[in-house]
Amino acid sequence: MKLPSDKLTFDALAQWFESLSARERRIVQAGAVLAAILLVFGVLLPLDHSVAQVHERLAKKRNDLAWMQGVAPELAASPQPPSGAGESLIVIVDRSARESGLAGALAGSEPAGPGGLSLRLQKAPFDTLVGWLARLAQQNGIRVDSATIDGAGSPGLVNAALVLHTG
Repeated sequence: MKLPSDKLTFDALAQWFESLSARERRIVQAGAVLAAILLVFGVLLPLDHSVAQVHERLAKKRNDLAWMQGVAPELAASPQPPSGAGESLIVIVDRSARESGLAGALAGSEPAGPGGLSLRLQKAPFDTLVGWLARLAQQNGIRVDSATIDGAGSPGLVNAALVLHTG
């Protein structure tokens, strides 16, 4: 029996299925089961997993934002002393990075205009990096003009591109 293409109803589908031979019915049933399995395991489960990962990342970013907003007033209220006694920005940054344990993470630096320095750090501990930047601001009056921070694979480690300026 051929299915009418303009009116596909449940009754017409049932009649078509009943008109098939037993072998053809088993093939159609097996195909339906296979299609259902592919739909569940090939589409729905990966989609659900991706959505769950996005929700986790969003919650983590919200927590990070809340923490940053909480410490921002404290950092903004701290006095901004002038740069160290005649030392250049690169010397201050290099010395303080070694003191903070970030010397191994410094991957490169180059001038970024007058009083500026562009830095790249690889696999730096995030908490150490934030503390170091806060100390640079509090002790030397060095501010972060821009920062790009990405995860470095391992939890807590980041790759960062920073532009620092004096004053």
